[in-house]
Amino acid sequence: MSVLVQMAMFPTDKSESKSEYVSKVIEVIRNSGHNYQLTSMCTIIETEQMSDALILIGNCYKVLEEAGCTRVYSTITFDIRPNHENRMTQKIKSVENYIGEVSK
Repeated sequence: MSVLVQMAMFPTDKSESKSEYVSKVIEVIRNSGHNYQLTSMCTIIETEQMSDALILIGNCYKVLEEAGCTRVYSTITFDIRPNHENRMTQKIKSVENYIGEVSK
């Protein structure tokens, strides 16, 4: 199974710049061992099970809570597909088969 997660999570009760807190979230994701891709607007993560994704999201929230954040905003989108894997790269390759390289 492949669970793709598109996620953004940051505190709304802290400074205008969120990078200090986003860095804490990304560190949790990086240390999880799951494949991920940080973009300028969100992070994409691939896990093998929905339970893995939900635990990881909970751990991301926990690190913000431990940092003293009292209000956290998050958007989370799932794309779940049984009997597939490595979709973070396969979905891009599928589009590139039609139009060529899409990333610079």
